[in-house]
Amino acid sequence: MLNDFDFLLDYRATDTEAEIFWDLPLDADPDCEYLVVNNSADETIKTRKTHASLSGLTPESQIDISVYIVYPDKRADHKNDPVLLGQFSLQTAKTKKKIDITAAPYNAVGDGKTNNTDAIQAALDACDKDSFIYIPAGTFLTGALNVHSDTEIYLEEEALIQGTENPEDYLPKIWSRFEGHEMECYRSLLNLGELDHAADYNCKNVVIRGKGSIMGGGAALAKAIARTEGERLRDYIASLGDKIKEYEKPETIASRFRGRLINMSNCQNIWIHGLTLGYGPAWNLHFIYSDNIVTDHCIIKSEGIWNGDGWDPDSSTNSTIFACNFYTEDDSVAIKSGKNPEGNVINRPTKHIRVFDCITNFGHGLCIGSEMSGGVEDVRLWDCEMGPTWSGIEIKATKKRGGYVKNILVRDITASHIQMHSVGYNDDGEGSKVPPLLSDCHFERMHLLGRFLDNNAGKNEWHDCPSILLCGFDVPGYEIKNVSFKDIEMEAPAEGIDSILTEYCKDITFENMKTVPRK
Repeated sequence: MLNDFDFLLDYRATDTEAEIFWDLPLDADPDCEYLVVNNSADETIKTRKTHASLSGLTPESQIDISVYIVYPDKRADHKNDPVLLGQFSLQTAKTKKKIDITAAPYNAVGDGKTNNTDAIQAALDACDKDSFIYIPAGTFLTGALNVHSDTEIYLEEEALIQGTENPEDYLPKIWSRFEGHEMECYRSLLNLGELDHAADYNCKNVVIRGKGSIMGGGAALAKAIARTEGERLRDYIASLGDKIKEYEKPETIASRFRGRLINMSNCQNIWIHGLTLGYGPAWNLHFIYSDNIVTDHCIIKSEGIWNGDGWDPDSSTNSTIFACNFYTEDDSVAIKSGKNPEGNVINRPTKHIRVFDCITNFGHGLCIGSEMSGGVEDVRLWDCEMGPTWSGIEIKATKKRGGYVKNILVRDITASHIQMHSVGYNDDGEGSKVPPLLSDCHFERMHLLGRFLDNNAGKNEWHDCPSILLCGFDVPGYEIKNVSFKDIEMEAPAEGIDSILTEYCKDITFENMKTVPRK
């Protein structure tokens, strides 16, 4: 929930537990401490993170919460007294009835061999707001599943929902969006909502949580879908001739039909918490035309998956991810809003996105774009480790995208490098009449390695690069504008490489930039 000052202070709760999270205050630094006070029980949690966990709560109870910041003694502008950031009443849920998928009448079998699609779907269909789906320990093989509003799914420790590798288990196709195009795609493992860019939210109030795992059919499923669709579209692909160069790879068109791990379309108020997720045939958590999607304390994996993004807001709003650990082949987080011409016409921007306290172990880091034709604004990123990555912090577009990216705030991050630039791939579709506008970005208190990690095909090779690369568009008025860097540490560059490269830029400022020895 955003208050009148656009300061995020929110929570998600079950009957006995809650996660509280808030924006990093604009005047905060890494030495600040936060106090989360449970006024109803006279209990206080102290933390240096911008989130806190509560447990042992009473079901169906109202708890008054206050969140304070304590500035360090060294700050001459503040006394060492707590300053109130905000307060609210936390409402716990009631205890729900358990629907065990292994019990009658569902009788799912967790042997890793039995196809449980019908059994689990029947349990999901029977779930209402007063019950929850219980997945016990075991490996439950399944094809695509549909999840409706007011559903809660709990996975016990060592419980695994495992997607099959058979494309037929993900039919019939559904209307979705991939790489900026609305199109028919194979269903995802979990499917929430129905896509309609002109409609309201049609799937709400879903919780997917626990200590277990949800895993897709991975590379085997991805390749099987690409083979099937490649054969079906063989004549069309051949007819493109030289236009195929606008695509990233020759197999791009056929691969766009892949589903995801969890697909959320026209959804609102979805909470995904505590799980290990991954190995969808393409992106993993993808939400389109959605609002208030919260993901926390998850591990997301996609080694060996082409386009294996972790968390992708797409023309969506007011969504947050924190305390997550990424092992993704592609972008850990990829913020999108459609591709020309469709993204320009539908014109649904992605805005109010928060990413914090996350670790990227390898992959491409955090990217905005390249599909950003509907616009992206108000993205805040802080307290993350993104050193061993390919792209670091990257804002990317193609010259024909149109749209805009603005009001991006990045603080207290370790990253391989920062990039704002044009890319030459994924460039099919009719172009906008004007280039994109990339502007109004602020980077503060960052440590940049000046090298990136190429882990494609397991290489794990480091390559030297500029710590900061800004390259706008060679059209007057479409330069990169109003970008500031403050308190930035850049590791000493390799011989022959500049730490900072700029081209077609305007009003770029640097304050307290420092070169430090390589670690």
